[in-house]
Amino acid sequence: MTTSPKGRLFVIPSTLGLVPVDAVIPRRTLEIARGLGHFVAETPKAARRFIKEINSALSLQAIDIAELSEHTPAAAVEGLLGPALHGNDLGLLSDAGCPGVADPGAMLVAAAHRADVPVVPLPGSSAIVLALMASGLNGQSFCFHGYLPVKPGARTSAIKSLDETISRTAATQIFIETPYRNEAMVNAVLSACRASTQFCVAADLNLDSEQIICRTIAAWRKAPRPALSKRPAVFLLGRG
Repeated sequence: MTTSPKGRLFVIPSTLGLVPVDAVIPRRTLEIARGLGHFVAETPKAARRFIKEINSALSLQAIDIAELSEHTPAAAVEGLLGPALHGNDLGLLSDAGCPGVADPGAMLVAAAHRADVPVVPLPGSSAIVLALMASGLNGQSFCFHGYLPVKPGARTSAIKSLDETISRTAATQIFIETPYRNEAMVNAVLSACRASTQFCVAADLNLDSEQIICRTIAAWRKAPRPALSKRPAVFLLGRG
C-alpha cells in the first residue's frame, strides 16, 4: 500500500500595516503565496485582503480559508491540516507579521510537525526583529515576553523583574501591548525602571509613520512622549 505524499505548510509573513505588499514582502514569498489554494488564517477577512493584494493566480471564490484564532479549541487544530494531509500545499497567515510569533498559528505548526507535514517558513517582516535591529540594544542575548500582565500591580512587578534581569545579564527584554494600552505601558515602564536603563519604543514599523525612539529612562522622563494609543508598537528594555 502506498501513501500519498503530504503537502507542505508554508508559514507566510504578511505586512505590518497598510503598505503595498511588494514593498516589504520578498518576491519568493509572493510567488509561493500566489499559487496556493488553501490557507489557515487568524482572521479570514484579513486573509482575503492579503490574497487580493498579492494578485493570487486563483480567484477568491476558489480559495479555501479556514480560521485559527486564539479562541479555536485545541482539539480542532489537527483538522485544519486536512488539505496538507491530502497532498495539497497549505499557507498559514497572521493578521500582521510572522505567524506563530505571539500568534495562534504556532498551534498549527506544532500540529504539522506531529503529523510529519513539512513546515516551510518564508521570509518577510518581523516587528520584533526589526525593533531589535533598530534599537542598538544587545542583539546577542535577548528575550521576547509577548504581552505583559494587564493589571497595574502585576504589570509593574513584571517590568521590575525585567529590569532586574537586565542588571544581572545585560540581555535585552522585548515585549508588546495592545495599541490602546500602549501609553499606559510607557507610563508603567517609566515609573518602574532604573533611570539608567535604556528604553526603546518602535511604533508603526514598515509604515510611513514609523517612529523609533531609544533613550535612557531618565531622558524619557524629561522628554515629550509620542502618541501611541492607536499604533502597533514593540517595547525593548536593555543596558546602554
